[in-house]
Amino acid sequence: MSDTEDGRIERYPPALRLLHWVRALLVLGLIAAGWTMTRMSDAQVARYGDLYPWHKSFGLLVLMIVLVQLAIRARARLPEPPAALPRHEAMLSRVVHRTMYALLVVVPVMGYSMSSTYTHSDGVPFFGLPVPELLPKNDHWFAVFQWLHRVLAYTLLGLVALHVGGALKHRFLDRDRRADVLPRMW
Repeated sequence: MSDTEDGRIERYPPALRLLHWVRALLVLGLIAAGWTMTRMSDAQVARYGDLYPWHKSFGLLVLMIVLVQLAIRARARLPEPPAALPRHEAMLSRVVHRTMYALLVVVPVMGYSMSSTYTHSDGVPFFGLPVPELLPKNDHWFAVFQWLHRVLAYTLLGLVALHVGGALKHRFLDRDRRADVLPRMW
């Protein structure tokens, strides 16, 4: 199952490509929703009645998608970095990708932990279904998880910007067209 006659894999498997783009849209939506809802006043009903439950549900969905992606990646043959990439860029790409995957697991877990420990939380829903809260209620730990969720989400946003910027650089600025990584994910 290779894309070239010499056995090299040129594109990611279709399932990974689809999950990548679905997850990308969800993460950007979650960051926008998180930013919006934390700036709303407590008096606005939509903050707790709509945005928080949807944010929690979609955050858990992203976690599930990432776990599926990691399982597929562990079993699939994946493309190597383009030979035209300078060594330092290939290494930076590897570090950014691994860190993004780690944060795509840790950020939702911190969000779950934050909601689970908050003494006034109405639970962690997954599209209307209650998810068991495994951590004891403790507002001190809530504050720690809240801080970690926020800081790590912004860190993830920075890495996403670097990831997108790198893909666009390779697509439009690199002289060697073989450095273009975007067709691998289409």
